[in-house]
Amino acid sequence: MKRRSFIQMSLATLGATSAIAADAAGQQARELYELRVYSLPAKKQDILDTYLSRAFLPALKRYGIGPVGVFMEKGVEDKHKVYVLIVHSSAEQVTALPLRLHMDEEHRKAAKEYLDATPRDPVYTRIESVLLAAIEGMPRLAKPDTSKPRLLNLRIYESHNERAAQKKIEMFNKGELAIFRRVGLTPVFFAETLIGAAMPNLTYMLVFADDAERQAAWARFSKDQEWLKLRAIPEYADKEIVSHITNKILTPAPYSEI
Repeated sequence: MKRRSFIQMSLATLGATSAIAADAAGQQARELYELRVYSLPAKKQDILDTYLSRAFLPALKRYGIGPVGVFMEKGVEDKHKVYVLIVHSSAEQVTALPLRLHMDEEHRKAAKEYLDATPRDPVYTRIESVLLAAIEGMPRLAKPDTSKPRLLNLRIYESHNERAAQKKIEMFNKGELAIFRRVGLTPVFFAETLIGAAMPNLTYMLVFADDAERQAAWARFSKDQEWLKLRAIPEYADKEIVSHITNKILTPAPYSEI
């Protein structure tokens, strides 16, 4: 069986299983997220921005896919990283997207400068991509108010094995998410990685008005009595279920939908 066909069948099964489970439990079906990371020279940022804002995002809107968030990694000077978060309602949307874009004449026309890049002068070095599924405690993305200034905090919790990773997800589902919301750690999404690097892991994003608010919220969280009780439970101790944490501070592009 060809790899592409296998992936499509696997994702289709995932989508059907999630929908059945959600219906049976009377819950919302969990969304799927694709998180792309473009690595590129600073001088190519304008070309990528033009492609994303004038070709990619409009095409996805026509397909009923989204919202789509576009974020820049703070503090990177000579080499840029651009994070693109795509919200999918089904596995079919994920598997169909590459071909839809390729066959879309309107997209190809708007993306001409980006697609006409040569091997000697590419727009980006590479695109890294991961596929995630929303966790039960937050089955759908919470879209921030894009009319206001905001800062995004992307965090990845890696675990040493699948059992530990599921324990961390359980911890958020059963109590940590509620504590986050109460202390001002406002979630955008929480999801487990299905396909990608550094597995197994839980990936999530928080939104703040600015960095001062971010620091204040984390300070409140670290002293919160409910959090201190939760982390004191032996099976939820960080040393038992989290092996590495990645922390990224991101700023949204002016055209970002998240």
